Amino acid sequence: MGYIKGYDSETLREQVDQSECAERLAEIEGQRSLPALLERVWLLKVLDRLDEALTVADESVRVARMAGTRKDVLRSRVLHATILQYRGAYAAADQELATCTTEAEGQGWAGIAAFAHHHRGRNAYEGGDFEIARESFKQSLFLRREAGASDSELESVLLAIEAVEKRRTSNLVAG
Repeated sequence: MGYIKGYDSETLREQVDQSECAERLAEIEGQRSLPALLERVWLLKVLDRLDEALTVADESVRVARMAGTRKDVLRSRVLHATILQYRGAYAAADQELATCTTEAEGQGWAGIAAFAHHHRGRNAYEGGDFEIARESFKQSLFLRREAGASDSELESVLLAIEAVEKRRTSNLVAG
């Protein structure tokens, strides 16, 4: 999505232009296609409208199961897990993301597996589990490279790995 302006170096969350996101959300509010539902979930998430995001995320998973492919279901489940993360339900998000990574890897879908690992890393980072975060980000980097990701796509993972290393180091020094 072209709305991401960068990532916060402390939280690893997307930095967006709130007004652009709100405008886009208004444009697609009534659309019921799976791509529109997924975009609405993401927009609601970055606008911190988490209750609405969770409702639409649940709907996107149902729509993907009824009318989408297995890849669509995985993408929907990963996005659903990110809403759980933003709501502070780190264990539930991790369980969902771990299942998604396993399924995507088992199917040989490197791009989706990388996407799921990246979000599992962000969830673990936010939840304070820097070992899982580090491993998930490294796996995401490996899979993105395997899938032929561009340098800009790799950059966000490299920044996340760097942030985890800083947190791990500061925790080791403090502990």
